[in-house]
Amino acid sequence: MIDYLENSLAEYSFLTIKRRIYAIRKVTILLGCEDPTRTEEFNLAYRRIRRTKPHRPSQSKGINKGLLLRAIAAQPNTLVGIRNRALLSIGYDFLARRSEISSLQDADIEFLPDNAIRGIIRKSKTDQFGRGRLTFGSKRSTKLIKSWLKKKPEDIPWLFCAINHDRCLDRPLCDRSVNEIIKKSIVRVKGHKPRDWEISGHSLRIGAAQDLLIQGHETIAIMRAGGWRTISTVNGYLQYAEHNVWS
Repeated sequence: MIDYLENSLAEYSFLTIKRRIYAIRKVTILLGCEDPTRTEEFNLAYRRIRRTKPHRPSQSKGINKGLLLRAIAAQPNTLVGIRNRALLSIGYDFLARRSEISSLQDADIEFLPDNAIRGIIRKSKTDQFGRGRLTFGSKRSTKLIKSWLKKKPEDIPWLFCAINHDRCLDRPLCDRSVNEIIKKSIVRVKGHKPRDWEISGHSLRIGAAQDLLIQGHETIAIMRAGGWRTISTVNGYLQYAEHNVWS
């Protein structure tokens, strides 16, 4: 294992090495073999590599409210555009991951008397047992969702279904499609394709969290709204709050 670490040092990033070590560790445990990564010699070599190849993860840019409104306005007046307007608005208001957006169903949302919207994220990356997370949306989202629901057949349970040849299909958007919708919405506004790491399926979520911090909300409240479990994770997004939004 020490030789593997040293040979991997020149070719792979630290995160790649870390993932491979984790896989080796799991396989050896499942096979009932002795874990070669638990020796002191291995730990010393691993720490040496970590110091040699420091890593600071690329930070996706947040889509703040100003850019969100421009992206919504830039959508075409088509069935796809009507769906995408609602998707962008809900993704921002709910601080939702792309997988959470794709899994939403009509039954997961409720229109409130004050014209706001309440939703529930039934399962997420940090909630594998489905305890659920309550979310709330703006009057803007209520208006856009109602416009979309008038177009979508009632017998399709998915809130954001796939569309083919201007026809709604009885299947949800996959999370990769949600990712592409978010990226292409920014291309429409900015006029050029962002680099892959700049915009992701999390950019709506990141931008909403950063906006909440700028507005004066406490970190704990932002964690609760976005379903984050650790302060270190959410702080990774919030540290760029005043510099990571796009005009």
